[in-house]
Amino acid sequence: MKVKNLWIGLFTVIFLSFVVLLYYGKEIYFNAPPVPNKIITSNDKVLFTKSDIQYGQNIWQAMGGQEVGSIWGHGAYVAPDWSADWLHREAIFILDLWAQREFHTTYISLNEEQKAILQTRLALELRKNSLDNNGDMHVSADRALAIESVESHYVSLFSDDPALHELREAYALPKNIISDKEKIKKLTKFFFWSSWAASTNRPGDNISYTNNWPHEKLVNNVPTSSLIIWTGVSVIVLLMGIGLLAYYYAHEEKNEFTEETLPAVDPFLNLTQTPSMKATLKYFWIVTALMVFQIIMGIVTAHFGVEGTGFYGFPLADYLPYAVTRTWHIQVGIFWIATSWLATGLYIAPAISGYEPKFQRLGVNFLFISLLIIVVGSSTGEYLGVMEKMGVDVNFWFGHQGLEYVDLGRFWQIYLFIGLWLWFALVLRAILPAIKKDADGKNLLILFLISCGAIALFYGAGLMWGKHTNLAIIEYWRWWVVHLWVEGFFEVFATVVIAFLFVRMKILRASMATATVLFSTIVFLFGGILGTFHHLYFSGTPIGVLAIGSAFSALEVVPLVLIGFEAYQNVRLSRSTNWLKDYKWPIYCFISVAFWNFLGAGIFGFVINPPIALYYMQGLNTTPLHGHTALFGVYGMLGIGLMLFCLKTMGFKANWESKLLGSSLWMINIGLFLMAFLSLLPVGMLQTIASVEHGLWYARSAEFMQTDLMNTLRWLRVPGDTIFGIGACTLAYFITTLRRS
Repeated sequence: MKVKNLWIGLFTVIFLSFVVLLYYGKEIYFNAPPVPNKIITSNDKVLFTKSDIQYGQNIWQAMGGQEVGSIWGHGAYVAPDWSADWLHREAIFILDLWAQREFHTTYISLNEEQKAILQTRLALELRKNSLDNNGDMHVSADRALAIESVESHYVSLFSDDPALHELREAYALPKNIISDKEKIKKLTKFFFWSSWAASTNRPGDNISYTNNWPHEKLVNNVPTSSLIIWTGVSVIVLLMGIGLLAYYYAHEEKNEFTEETLPAVDPFLNLTQTPSMKATLKYFWIVTALMVFQIIMGIVTAHFGVEGTGFYGFPLADYLPYAVTRTWHIQVGIFWIATSWLATGLYIAPAISGYEPKFQRLGVNFLFISLLIIVVGSSTGEYLGVMEKMGVDVNFWFGHQGLEYVDLGRFWQIYLFIGLWLWFALVLRAILPAIKKDADGKNLLILFLISCGAIALFYGAGLMWGKHTNLAIIEYWRWWVVHLWVEGFFEVFATVVIAFLFVRMKILRASMATATVLFSTIVFLFGGILGTFHHLYFSGTPIGVLAIGSAFSALEVVPLVLIGFEAYQNVRLSRSTNWLKDYKWPIYCFISVAFWNFLGAGIFGFVINPPIALYYMQGLNTTPLHGHTALFGVYGMLGIGLMLFCLKTMGFKANWESKLLGSSLWMINIGLFLMAFLSLLPVGMLQTIASVEHGLWYARSAEFMQTDLMNTLRWLRVPGDTIFGIGACTLAYFITTLRRS
């Protein structure tokens, strides 16, 4: 636990992890599913071209992309996974065609022996990689007819065909979501390509580009041996990691606090509020407003799942489609959580150093205005993009990129990237004097700055793709943003900030805090950086990604297993002295973070992380189960806790033992728990059973999702969502009633 050794260990882990991450990035680049130059029939007729597929991808992005169904399992959950849906419809068409031709009946009417004969022939045709040396793909006349038939279905679905009205309602698709039928046809070319990559063998291999995902027995898309082997390895790695960490924890030097060792009064009581620290107050008002807005959008989005395109009879989708509400629900969630954390950094930097750099308040105010412009501008652009008020080219820059968590247009991405570097500069100039004079806490301050710099740097991964980049490569970089930026270095930042707060409150010794945080960061990043690959098992990546991702994502769970000790310490802390009782609810937020870290990030995360589990679960409601409980339960509650800490130390007159504040936090946590266990978990488990028995296409189909049981389970979100929403509104009311002393 020597600090020097810990620094060496930290940089070694980061360096080696990114060497591997970048190496496989190169492998993904060279082995991504190719986009054929031309698709040609057996009589040399060109069906469509590479440019048609690429333009179709841009249309898919503009209409909402991953916010309208999913591709390769990534995206929304009401509409189908278009890759799996296309594959099944194409397979059934060909099987019916052959059954009529050879047995004069439908495929479903055949006996098992006849079905087996046709399925074997179908698998041979669809799994054969028919790309020639010129990059052209050759298809049979029968497959060309199937492509034409499925295309016709999607043209009817995305336009206004009355025959598919009920199906559109089930998918929460407004009629004429794409008004130009020629654009719909281009969109279908992209769907075909994503399905082709999911069912066609890689050159020289007998597995598809997506490692045989999705599960579709008709074309012999079944789990590979690698999925089973590496699932076993991930479980073994998890058990080893837990054992080693438990051994370490048993021998760790404890920072035991007693009431006698704690200060008699609040060390923050006489904290001098600099102009820039006071200027951060408005950030927290915006955080509160955005949180409430995000929850409202979540309620509307969830309701679309049971009433299609309406909201209690009102045709809401005509004015505010599902794609928009879900986009705003996710993106605004990221915005308010990040804003809370960024404001905390701006607030504590001068508090630590006691130094207010020149023009610091101006910088804080300028950054605030910029963040408002980004939030309003990007949200408006996404709405206009989905509503077809922009061309495809303009949409890429100012509209909707169609990529979950990175939906905002490229201009807004660049603007936010610059804003994050401005934030880093503001924090840096305020904290440097403390590094020069604070020998005891110097290492902790340096780690704080490193985490701030990483937050600014790693958002730049979202700028690494262009308008026509292969989807497999886009997914690689997108998960850098989602996993490394949101889940990775923000987590390090939060760990350091909480340690700072406890050190300044004289609860932790600086030397112990430094060693603990460095060790925790090493453990977290050791699994977390390469754990990024667990999102990419079935996104057109090589087997090595699956192997590394499964092993290292298991290690992400290891530090969460013993998190109960941290929660217990925080409970004791909140009850230790009279002045610390004033911090009861901010500390309880950290206890809540520990609980949801264990349940949402740990248990629900590991449920879907092993390769064989994710093979059947990817794209099902087990993913939002993990997403809601981890994103809000961990990062959201942490953002609320940091906000309350800052507001408390600003000197607000408020009864911090208030029943109002306590009730709101309990309702938020109870509501989130009910949302998970009454609805998301049972829906996800039933979908998993359907996926194992029939295939992903069925688990996401209207036929299955619109049964009475599934509708009842979706309606059961109402109790949890209502309690959660009331709790959030109560918290917002509490914050808005605070007054400066």
